[in-house]
Amino acid sequence: MAHTIRDIAQALGAEAEGDLDLLIVRASEPASAGPQDLALAMDPRYGDGLAKGQAQAAMLWPGADWRSLGLKAAIFAPRGRLAMAGLSVMLDPGPVIAIGVHPMALVDASAVIGAGAAVGPFVVIGADVRIGARARIASHVSIAEGAVIGDDALILQGARIGARVTIGHRFICQPGAVVGADGFSFVTPEKSGVEEIRASLGKRDEIREQRWVRIHSLGAVTLGDDVELGANVAIDRGTIRDTVIGSGTKLDNLVHVGHNVQVGRDCLLCGQVGIAGSAKIGDRVVLGGQVGVSDNIFIGDDVIAGGATKILTNAPAGRVLLGYPAVKMETHVEIQKALRRLPRLASRVAELEKAISLLPDVD
Repeated sequence: MAHTIRDIAQALGAEAEGDLDLLIVRASEPASAGPQDLALAMDPRYGDGLAKGQAQAAMLWPGADWRSLGLKAAIFAPRGRLAMAGLSVMLDPGPVIAIGVHPMALVDASAVIGAGAAVGPFVVIGADVRIGARARIASHVSIAEGAVIGDDALILQGARIGARVTIGHRFICQPGAVVGADGFSFVTPEKSGVEEIRASLGKRDEIREQRWVRIHSLGAVTLGDDVELGANVAIDRGTIRDTVIGSGTKLDNLVHVGHNVQVGRDCLLCGQVGIAGSAKIGDRVVLGGQVGVSDNIFIGDDVIAGGATKILTNAPAGRVLLGYPAVKMETHVEIQKALRRLPRLASRVAELEKAISLLPDVD
């Protein structure tokens, strides 16, 4: 679908100059842009690339001299990435799923499908499921009994929504995500080795055989509005109460949320984050890639943890964390500086030991 420069600027709330009736079909990097592409050069560093492409229009930084760049029109974006977010909405056609229920889908007679919904082939929808208006469900998705999904959902290929899961409006789910699998919860008839070392911090009186007894998950999962799940996300159901993800929270690919976890609003959990059971995460928390969160701890509002941080104890609100175990970022930087000095320090200590060994004995 083509859009004029005028339409794009109005949708983004941005200023535009030049030929505002110029039609745009795609967005492109400056050097590879064609005549119907909107070149994205929101920073002066990317301006030189425009001469290598064939763009007639570009999204530029405020104050850019678009005429000298050989353009016929320009849109000015004070906050480039925010403008990209709006532009991407306009230019993304989304998956092609025909409105209605595909004849090769299997929908239980008791399920309720909202007006304008589109259900693709090989979708299985269980008993008493309720799906909101304008939902789009791609092929091979399964939605188990009693699940409730709000309006305007987009659930892509192969996702699995478990029994009694409750999901708010405008849900986006990438392929392969699983919401509502059983939690990983087991207990031993006698005190286990894990319990012993937790209490003793490493000491074990005796190593003996033990067997694991399964604790079933009787709770479900509740997701708020505007939640997005990346590919192969796994969110386990709660043991008794629901596992909860707050409104506006986004989970990247391969994130795992354990049973009973509570995640607040507008959090960002990046790729391969793992949150162990019964942890509680506040609002607006950002966890970088491969961050690990121990079970039964609390992370306060607005905490930011850098990639691969391992959070083993409670983290107060607003703290910036890094390292394993997690410490304040500035403390981690000092630790790393000290580690880099260790070889030199060890060499000096060896020299001092050698010098001392050559001193005469004093009676």
